[in-house]
Amino acid sequence: MNNLLWGLVTLAVIVAVGVLVALLLELKAAARSLRDLLKTTDDSIRPALEELQETLRSVRNVTDNVATVTEDVKVLSGSVRDVGETVQHVSEVVTGVTSASTVKISALRAGIRVAAEVFMKNLLTGRSR
Repeated sequence: MNNLLWGLVTLAVIVAVGVLVALLLELKAAARSLRDLLKTTDDSIRPALEELQETLRSVRNVTDNVATVTEDVKVLSGSVRDVGETVQHVSEVVTGVTSASTVKISALRAGIRVAAEVFMKNLLTGRSR
């Protein structure tokens, strides 16, 4: 019985060693697959990260340009406002000058008409002063 027990123990150890060898081979294959997967992933992520960095640089440049354009638009709108105010002031001055000129011209015309009437009346009647 002792030999039978030792035979069963030996058989169990041989089976366990076989199972462990098979398990180690599977683990080695799994580790190799995992290493290949990590290498492939690293190789594909590197260009993506470089492109992402380039895209971020481009976005930064675009935002800087937008800020510059926004500032230029503010300056332009301020200039347009100043031109509008200047045109309004010129319009007010022209309106004032036109009103004053119209009054002077009307007065001058009335004066010339009255003078011409008096002159013609005196000329025709032969009166002299």
